[in-house]
Amino acid sequence: ARPTNFTSEGFDLDALGDDVSTPDNASSSGGGEVVYEIGGGTTIHQEQDTQQATTSTTDTRTGNKDDDDSSPVDPLAKSEASKAEGNASFKAGDYLDAYDYYTDAIDACPGEPSGSALLKMREEFEEAEREKTAQRHQEEMDRRREHDRKEAEKRRQRAQNRIGEETAEESSDDSSDDNDDDEKEEDTSDAAAATPATFQPPEHPHGSKLAIYHANRAACSLHLNRPADCVEDCTIAIMLNPKYVKVYLRRASAHEALEQTEDALKDAKVALEIDPRNAAARRDVARLQKMEDERLEKLKEETLGKLKDLGNSILGNFGLSLDNFNAVQDPSSGSYSISFNQNAGSK
Repeated sequence: ARPTNFTSEGFDLDALGDDVSTPDNASSSGGGEVVYEIGGGTTIHQEQDTQQATTSTTDTRTGNKDDDDSSPVDPLAKSEASKAEGNASFKAGDYLDAYDYYTDAIDACPGEPSGSALLKMREEFEEAEREKTAQRHQEEMDRRREHDRKEAEKRRQRAQNRIGEETAEESSDDSSDDNDDDEKEEDTSDAAAATPATFQPPEHPHGSKLAIYHANRAACSLHLNRPADCVEDCTIAIMLNPKYVKVYLRRASAHEALEQTEDALKDAKVALEIDPRNAAARRDVARLQKMEDERLEKLKEETLGKLKDLGNSILGNFGLSLDNFNAVQDPSSGSYSISFNQNAGSK
């Protein structure tokens, strides 16, 4: 018989835990299990209770939990873990590994639509808008042609019928007024229809987090000299979070790497508009504005040079060149006055 009193001195608690962890070690007498407590005393657990506890433990390990006992699971746990790995790799300068970890975070993020789906939706939206614009343009052209045809028909009828010319002219004036009103109404309608629509992406249940994953992967692409991939990820992040200042600046850097200074300047300006106190955005706007002005000036010089060559090729047939013409700009009005010098081309 087991003693009913004992001390804990020299007692192996781990061994005791092993002894009572499963119903296989149940005592044959009394149909229960005797557990010796520290400080003396005993507790008898019936076999049924032990089986229930074991079953509960087994269910917990296998994931078969009752609804009442289930604990909430973070749906972003896997994504966040991958992001943490990506952050560690990025800080270590392992941008390729970081890129892969952020890709894992993106793939594990639950919810729809995905980033690639957003890009496809935007592309389809913009294509539909282009088709609408082309259709409106065609309808406007048809309307103008029909208007011109009617006006030509009216003039032909007036030319054939000279009797009552004054009455016909008054009627024509009234008709013209009505037509003008109709045109104004149609022009107003066309102006409203011509306003470009912008793509409004559907809301994502974890949009702010998914935007961060794409933004982080974009940073890796920038370091890996993949500016086009950076632009794509930044675009997704902005659709998910339109106020993401850092991503606008990151995309501006990618546009600049692609020598798209106009787009880079637009992104920098948007970032500064969202956060007027952002020093980095202010510096980028000033720097990119200077670059864009220089680009436009160079483009203007190249265009003028081509036009000059074209003009000289035409004037050469008459023994002249553009050197025979002097253009002087008025500093007050900005307009030009052109003078002809007969002997300039012969020098």
